[in-house]
Amino acid sequence: MVELHFMLDIYYLNCQPGWCCLCAADVGDFTSCLHFFYRSWPPKGLAGTPICQRYKNQYRFASLYSRPSRSPWFSAYLFTLPTGKRPTAFWKFEPQLAYPRADGNMIRFPPGPPDQNVVESQAVELDYINSTYSRGHLNPSLHHEIHEDRSATFTLTNVVPQKAGSNDGPWEFLEQMVNKTLAAYCLGEAYIVTGIIPYQTGEHWLRNRVAVPEYMWSAYCCPNYNQNLPDELKDSFPTYAAIGRNDRNSTEEIVPVDMTAPKQFRGYDVRRMSLATLEMYLKSRYSSVISVFYEQCSGSD
Repeated sequence: MVELHFMLDIYYLNCQPGWCCLCAADVGDFTSCLHFFYRSWPPKGLAGTPICQRYKNQYRFASLYSRPSRSPWFSAYLFTLPTGKRPTAFWKFEPQLAYPRADGNMIRFPPGPPDQNVVESQAVELDYINSTYSRGHLNPSLHHEIHEDRSATFTLTNVVPQKAGSNDGPWEFLEQMVNKTLAAYCLGEAYIVTGIIPYQTGEHWLRNRVAVPEYMWSAYCCPNYNQNLPDELKDSFPTYAAIGRNDRNSTEEIVPVDMTAPKQFRGYDVRRMSLATLEMYLKSRYSSVISVFYEQCSGSD
């Protein structure tokens, strides 16, 4: 136990009064990672804690985090064509949520019981182990080229409780389809924002600590694309959006259920839609006007 506490002191840079490091703040401000947003314009209408997700001293993506929910509202990133195998899932946490003056690089969970400040400030591995939920990436490793960018997605500040029927089924298919579509037809930068929609009534929690979303949503913005699109993709540029079910017992007003789907995936459908339709549903659920991309990714100034 003494060795564990000593190791944690190193991890948190002895972040006690008089011993804190003079580190850049990666929590609380998107200024350092605005390049992950189209026109450096983060989504508007949602309140939370900004995190510039830093790994190995480089910013990899951005997240808006909900401290009360211990989970992100959304993650935003630049798409790059993936190469190689999926990285080993070494799960990490954000030290500056626990100790504001700690180093900003995400840190792999050390062996043994987690530090209590970490437990209180964010989700930890024990929240998900032996639960009925998988760790659902908002920013998936599948959408990145280099190994470090892919490894950086394995932080619990980029994860929400997601049913395996969604994560391993229709939602995974959506991620793969976006991958293929952008790789084939997007000629420049592709900006992606993926987030969650909470339950409208009642609270749903994992371990009474981490909020469970009712739906997940995703949208991309590719302003520079191949104009010779096949007919089935003409509505997929410059923007595209989707909402996926995370509860097979939810009503069907937002996403209908395909009763012919395989049993293990039934009730976890994904509905494709326009960006405007997505923002309509977000406005309804959040009781606030939500704008995902600057000028709806129109390319105008």
